[in-house]
Amino acid sequence: NSHLKIQMSQLALCAYSSLCLQVLLVFAKEDSQSNGFCWACEKATFRCSMARTPESALECFLEKHHDLVIIDHRHSRHFDAEALCRKLLMFSKQICHGGVWVTTCVLSLRPDREEASVMPLINAGFNRRYVENANMMACYNELLQLEHGEVRAQFKLRAGNAIFTALEQSQEAIEITSEDQVIQYVNPAYESIMGYQQGELIGKEIIEVPKSEKNKPDLLETINSCIRKGKEWQGIYYAKKKNGDSIQQNVKITPVIGQGGKHKDRRKGSLDVRSTTSRGSDGSSQRRHSSMARIHSMTIEAPITKVINIINAAQESSPMPVAEALDRVLEILRTTELYSPQLGTKDEDPHTNDLVGGLMTDGLRRLSGNEYILSTKQPHHIPSHLITPLSLNDIPPRIAQTMENEDSWDFDIVNLEAATLKRPLTYLGLKIFSRFGVCEFLNCPEATLRSWLQVIEANYHSTNSYHNSSHAADVLHATAYFLCKERVKQSLDPIDEVAALIAATVHDVDHPGRTNSFLCNAGSELAILYNDTAVLESHHAALAFQITTRDDKCNIFKNIERNEYRTLRQAIIDMVLATEMTKHFEHVNKFVNSINKPLAALEENGGNSDEENVKSILTSPENRILVKRMLIKCADISNPCRPQELCIEWAGRISEEYFAQTDEEKRQGLPVVMPVFDRNTCSIPKSQISFIDYFITDMFDAWDAFADLPNLMQHLDNNFKYWKGLDERKLHSLRPPPE
Repeated sequence: NSHLKIQMSQLALCAYSSLCLQVLLVFAKEDSQSNGFCWACEKATFRCSMARTPESALECFLEKHHDLVIIDHRHSRHFDAEALCRKLLMFSKQICHGGVWVTTCVLSLRPDREEASVMPLINAGFNRRYVENANMMACYNELLQLEHGEVRAQFKLRAGNAIFTALEQSQEAIEITSEDQVIQYVNPAYESIMGYQQGELIGKEIIEVPKSEKNKPDLLETINSCIRKGKEWQGIYYAKKKNGDSIQQNVKITPVIGQGGKHKDRRKGSLDVRSTTSRGSDGSSQRRHSSMARIHSMTIEAPITKVINIINAAQESSPMPVAEALDRVLEILRTTELYSPQLGTKDEDPHTNDLVGGLMTDGLRRLSGNEYILSTKQPHHIPSHLITPLSLNDIPPRIAQTMENEDSWDFDIVNLEAATLKRPLTYLGLKIFSRFGVCEFLNCPEATLRSWLQVIEANYHSTNSYHNSSHAADVLHATAYFLCKERVKQSLDPIDEVAALIAATVHDVDHPGRTNSFLCNAGSELAILYNDTAVLESHHAALAFQITTRDDKCNIFKNIERNEYRTLRQAIIDMVLATEMTKHFEHVNKFVNSINKPLAALEENGGNSDEENVKSILTSPENRILVKRMLIKCADISNPCRPQELCIEWAGRISEEYFAQTDEEKRQGLPVVMPVFDRNTCSIPKSQISFIDYFITDMFDAWDAFADLPNLMQHLDNNFKYWKGLDERKLHSLRPPPE
């Protein structure tokens, strides 16, 4: 005999909260306008489907029932847009989701010269007309207006219908009153328990309904006082049935806040049916609440729990818009993947899906008889013919000449690779480490550094098209370039610089030319050793220290003090592990929120005059770690920011390595991690566009805002346009065909 009572100021039932909208684009052919809406859907994180004919549009609509349909009305020769709209709305009325009838918002895309009446469009069922404009931001703004207007209104309507159905079916007695205590609704369960019919109660004030004498005299005033403050009241209440009997009920009275309402507590706005079940006076409800109280009173809290509790407390006295915004914040904080963007909008782009899936997951585990053996072999020793009495003073002139501009971003690593017979890491390492005084910092002879560089390079696989010592040398070069930037120098200590150079040198040592997903799927020994988690990155870091410390001839750490070695070691390991792509968005987001935004706020409030605050942001131990992670991440995947010829060269190399992996997966019967990287069908321009869009742009925007890298951003823009140009010509190759 439980009784749930709801007091309204204005009832606003809304199930809409950051939902991923389904959008159907109906365009007979691809053009800049359709591309504009596709881009806008992706930016707004909406799921987007494309249909070319009325038949395929209807079929797609019946399968997914889209929230928004955009129909191209510019070319009547392709199809009758108004007839299609009528059919869609007819189908919409025939579709029932969870017992709720739904409708769809439909937009008409008209030519930019047409000034005809909108009445035919309204009669056909269109909600809105969009005049032809392929500008991407115009498309994006139109989608946002639709989302917050017609589409949101329909979500509210659906939610209202759904909640009304829930009230009707509920076994709990539910009574809804207006703010001035007039009964507006009682559900069938209330009628059954209390013996009244709806017609006997609707429109009457609560005081007109007989009350039980068993309630305490001041109980009603206590309840009303709670409700006026916007707070929920829960307790034992004696109700009087129509036949005069009194029954004891465990009652929850909740003020429901709507738009324009006075109450401010939104946290209890939804109906917790489980907490109002018919328990009578058996005490089980009180036990539940006391156990929850113990949990919330525990002193062992995670930081995220403290944040949620602080927000909950702030909501108590917040104005309505702030309370609603904090509700949305809490929804985000309660998710488990705080930094990973959802890939739902990428369904139409297999290149992005495959690339992201291949780089950011640990593979699809499937037992097979094909086990990929790796890591059982011993680290490589230096072949005798490679051991030369090399020092900075006797580098061959031809090699020295190729390294003359090694401090420039446009330095050509491919030329050095050719000049050194695929041993660029040793030569470039000697010069860069000398420039940064690494030997002096480590108190090690140049001969030890030379031996170390040679043995590290010997453990890179020259047979890999991409992950070889040339890539390591390229990342070392980028790292050295970033370390010379003023903001970076302000943030890092000498030990950080040395750690960054060493981490760049070893970050892919003994890379097998296969992704983590491949190794996990193949059941490799490395995957088993590292529990399918950051397999390669863990191996690179561990092997680097094994190689370094096993032989005094190449142990560059031999002469440094123990505590300094521990600090250096931890920094190197952290940076190497930061190159693993599953944590990409976490590292970038933390960098932006902990460093970029506070620095921007200081600049807005008076430039860089507040040097102490700037320094405290740049040099805090937590932020130094974030800077080092961001530095090596940007250095590791900086290929799209290189001069165009180098960008094309690296794109060809990574594609070939992925092609080889796909070939081997097919040969061994393993799951194909990235199906689009089939050498017979792959579009290299599309894969580069996806990589730049998904991983590169935001990261380098953030890094440029910190380190000031206009030349890199110009290269990135030029390279993106280059790949876009090839893709628009439907070319799959690295370069256009000869004229």
